[in-house]
Amino acid sequence: MPDPLASQTSSGTHSDLASTDPARAIEQVRGAYDRLSQQIHKVIVGQDDVVDQILMAMFCRGHALVEGVPGLAKTLLISTIARTLSLGFSRIQFTPDLMPSDITGTEVIEEDKATGVRELRFVKGPVFANVILADEINRTPPKTQAALLEAMQEHQVTVGGMQHKLPEPFFVLATQNPIEQEGTYPLPEAQLDRFMFNVRITYPKAEEELEIVRRTTAGARGTPEPVLTSQDILRVQELVRMTPVADHIIRYAIRLVRATRVSEPMEGGLERPKLVKAYVGWGAGPRASEYLILAAKAKAILSGATHVTAEHVKAIAKPVLRHRILTNFNAEADQVTTDAIIDGMLKDIPLEGASAGDRKQMDAVMR
Repeated sequence: MPDPLASQTSSGTHSDLASTDPARAIEQVRGAYDRLSQQIHKVIVGQDDVVDQILMAMFCRGHALVEGVPGLAKTLLISTIARTLSLGFSRIQFTPDLMPSDITGTEVIEEDKATGVRELRFVKGPVFANVILADEINRTPPKTQAALLEAMQEHQVTVGGMQHKLPEPFFVLATQNPIEQEGTYPLPEAQLDRFMFNVRITYPKAEEELEIVRRTTAGARGTPEPVLTSQDILRVQELVRMTPVADHIIRYAIRLVRATRVSEPMEGGLERPKLVKAYVGWGAGPRASEYLILAAKAKAILSGATHVTAEHVKAIAKPVLRHRILTNFNAEADQVTTDAIIDGMLKDIPLEGASAGDRKQMDAVMR
């Protein structure tokens, strides 16, 4: 299959994405993204924002937690995205009796029939794939949930004192039901923080639901075709990290995150947003600042921009921050959601325009 991200040189050979003109590379990524969306929507109706956020997480080497009530095609969406990528895919159905070794793998004693010598051999678990669908991750006990922590953070697992590297690229896309909590084990904050995005799937619009019913009752579902290879994904990930961002945009993202930390004073004479003071019990850590900038870079590329703006940061603030802000009892009593708090922050916290030095630095980068 042809490489959708490589450009043809005069000699007819493929050139490396990182060595091409940035504007041309972004155009190629946009074209590949459009083809991805076209294949995904052969099966999935609507949910454009959800698809964008999951793909952005993958382009940033991150993981995504997908939340939605039953029947909104969370599992189908993730498995469809996996089929559009020429990557290894593994689905793990999380249940109360699932053990850590069922995920990571285990060592077994194997006997050589010729010599009679016995030795330990590591049998890989389902986590040894590029795309992991962790279905209903909150239905398994914390011991098993924690088996994914090392894999998500270090891209490796340790069994019997031996480290085993996972294939690259590696993504964990987990699902959970936010309304049915009986018999579930809520993810600890430390593991929630490993997820780059918390993606919320909502009910489809009336016309979208009409199309869903038409497709599912007619028995004629589309079959998505692979669009990107593992090398394509790795090149997109490199391009995302190469996207320039001015210091004043980074400072803006940091101000958003630091505003959630109610135990710390605001800097620069700014006043903490009222909703944060009234309803936040615990704020986001530095990983949120990193992910805000990385996700804004991916958003910029998918928007066709050559650099990051404040609008890109605002566009991805909710999926990055909503699972990192812990609300207090007052928020529960007044039915104030984390999304409402983030909206208030985006309204109240100023951008504070770039300094002369920042503008000069950006002009030099973009020249």
